[in-house]
Amino acid sequence: MQITEQLRAEILRNVAASLAEDIGTGDLTARLIPADRNARGRVITREAAVLCGTEWFSATFAALEPDSTIVWHAKDGDRIEPGQLLCDVLATARSLLTAERTALNFLQLLSATATTTSAYVEAVAGTKAKIVDTRKTLPGLRLAQKYAVAVGGGTNHRVGLYDGILIKENHIISAGSIAKAVEAARAIAPSNVFIEVEVENLKELREAIDAGVRMVLLDNMSLDEMREAVKLTAGRAELEASGGVGLEGVRAIAEVGVDRISIGRLTKDVHAIDLSLRHTER
Repeated sequence: MQITEQLRAEILRNVAASLAEDIGTGDLTARLIPADRNARGRVITREAAVLCGTEWFSATFAALEPDSTIVWHAKDGDRIEPGQLLCDVLATARSLLTAERTALNFLQLLSATATTTSAYVEAVAGTKAKIVDTRKTLPGLRLAQKYAVAVGGGTNHRVGLYDGILIKENHIISAGSIAKAVEAARAIAPSNVFIEVEVENLKELREAIDAGVRMVLLDNMSLDEMREAVKLTAGRAELEASGGVGLEGVRAIAEVGVDRISIGRLTKDVHAIDLSLRHTER
């Protein structure tokens, strides 16, 4: 996935907010080190993963010390193995100490999201199902985690409430019916915004298809129900399975013939990758 100008601006925002949170009025402990002392840091991984977050890591050091140098030995999307050297960091000892935690936090978190996504993508390989993310992201890191999902081979759903319309049960109740909710959505949706309807049973699926909906979310349906949904739809709409999907069951869902499987666990249940930044004098 390319780093767009929008994402680049978001990286700087993420880094500024995280450094402000950590440093506050100043890094007191770093003052124990002479200001003119230089140091080298080497980042290694202690576990296998898909690397992601190198731009956030680099931007963290650049924010504190523009003249610092980072030499990467792996790039986003690479599979990394325990003990592998990921990068060398050359900076003043103070900058190295102050930036270390924030920089590693980004790298560990985004690598975790990319790694988890990759596992799901591998689990459905050979089927037509795409692994899709959700809005269940860590606050303030929506674009960062969606970037990580893409690095892991997944597909991004809507970014927020502004670039897609997902009509759920409460929207349908308020509108009066699926047909009325879809009609209202079409009246307000810009041409570049998709409309998707969430259904809980086959009756609602028929209503959505009759309303001409081109994307339908099957909410917490059984495998048998999803098979029937695929037959009933017969290619007239794109079907997305959702609801409590785990790695152990995702292959079975993909094999019923749905087009997409959305998984909140990609971004909300994060187990950070174990990385280490070791310091050496230079």
